[in-house]
Amino acid sequence: MSTLPRALTLPPGATVNPAAARRAARRRSGRETATAWGFISPAVVVILGLSIVPVVWSLLLSFRADDLVTPGRWVGLDNYRALAQDPNFRTAVGNTLVYTALYVPLSLVGGLVLALALNRRIRFIGLYRTLVFVPFVVSATAQGVLFSFILDPEFGVANALLHQLGVSSQGFLTDPDQAIYLLVLVSLWSGVGFCVVVYLAALQDVPPELVESARIDGAGRWRVLRHITLPTLTPVTVFLLLWQLIMALQVFDLIYVTTKGGPLGSTAVVVYFVWQQAFQMFTAGYGAAAAYVLAVALLAAGGALRLARRRQGRTEGAVR
Repeated sequence: MSTLPRALTLPPGATVNPAAARRAARRRSGRETATAWGFISPAVVVILGLSIVPVVWSLLLSFRADDLVTPGRWVGLDNYRALAQDPNFRTAVGNTLVYTALYVPLSLVGGLVLALALNRRIRFIGLYRTLVFVPFVVSATAQGVLFSFILDPEFGVANALLHQLGVSSQGFLTDPDQAIYLLVLVSLWSGVGFCVVVYLAALQDVPPELVESARIDGAGRWRVLRHITLPTLTPVTVFLLLWQLIMALQVFDLIYVTTKGGPLGSTAVVVYFVWQQAFQMFTAGYGAAAAYVLAVALLAAGGALRLARRRQGRTEGAVR
């Protein structure tokens, strides 16, 4: 005997009350909404408690003179006016711009070159890809400790190798003229791996029929790269550009572990300046103001890249 449920049918001549149907639909929708909020409410509480509330609180803090210990006072825009006249903040901004201007393009170019080199079928290709990516999973703290030993001016391996080559010892991270550039190199050692992995994934989406057609027509590797591969990688490049830009402007842990902003402030960046003001100088309101200057810069950079990408898309659509 079948156990399947019978279809519900209305008796002949029966009519449905529209008002009752609407009330039933509203009750059903209300139950579904309550159930949904029951599932997502823990995540909402976490997001509000760890993201939105601190953002609003730090914004209000930037308009106060506050050390997080004693009662503060409202100072309005005084913190932002003081930042405009602070030579230490200008130095931090300059160091951040130098670091970003070097790290971002070098990481993208290095990642693209390595991805093109690793996007082929050769022996041990999996091993090579793994070795390129491994530095990325090493924490910045571990990187800082490692390279602090390697670049130690007295007992480091780097100076020992230079001595064997007949080159005089270098100050490395203790030299104001070298420190920021060496930190860029240390960051590239790990940051390039992320770009390589993303570019490798994007290279798999390059239409092979287009590449084959171009080669049949006599196009060399450079022309294929310029007219087929690079245009296909444009969306990925924009993503990596924005990602690496954010990472560069927010660099902190590597600076903290290796140089602590020295020597002579040559490696002090904006995030380290914020930390120093809030937790060393106990001027949390001033530090919060500096943090919001950085946040506005990040939003402006992201908006500019998004606008440029949209205009490029419109231009390509008009050409087609």
